[in-house]
Amino acid sequence: MSTRKGGTIDMETSLSQAAWRKSSYSGGAQNCVEVAGNLPGAVGVRDSKDPDGQALVFTNLAWRAFADQVKSGKPGQQ
Repeated sequence: MSTRKGGTIDMETSLSQAAWRKSSYSGGAQNCVEVAGNLPGAVGVRDSKDPDGQALVFTNLAWRAFADQVKSGKPGQQ
């Protein structure tokens, strides 16, 4: 269970209700990640080959920073 300002989030329950989506750029390939952006205050990420496996959970802020770096074409650089 995770905590956040104003209360507690049951992340296990949230992940079971997550709406997972795969990038349209994957072209149906199996070596992709799926992302769930409908979690309360968080973004879930999982391996599309192992949908019943563990998922990583990031804060919205951390996910946005990561996505912005990838989109910039210069991941790992500030």
